Amino acid sequence: MAEDIVFKLSADFFKTLGHPVRIKILNLLKGGELCVCEMIDKIDIEQSNLSQHLGMLKKQGIIDSRKDGQRVIYWIAYPQVLELLGIVEMILSKQINASHNLLKFLQ
Repeated sequence: MAEDIVFKLSADFFKTLGHPVRIKILNLLKGGELCVCEMIDKIDIEQSNLSQHLGMLKKQGIIDSRKDGQRVIYWIAYPQVLELLGIVEMILSKQINASHNLLKFLQ
């Protein structure tokens, strides 16, 4: 069924976003194009690990890249993903606020 395919693709998309390093990468790329050498200084992981995460984001089509001499430059292919992350932050903020209010009530 076509609807099931859409559900599977949506789940795969969210799985790709489901790692803190990948969220960090997207937050870095929010400011514009970067090469791995610029990202590695800001994300405290091995270059091979960073490359794996970049590969997953690229395979999902969330980011794209091009060669510039020896460097590979990455950018966000669909800026709407930043809107999605903003919505997630808003939801988390509301959840934290609700929990805080519940704790105040219980004390």
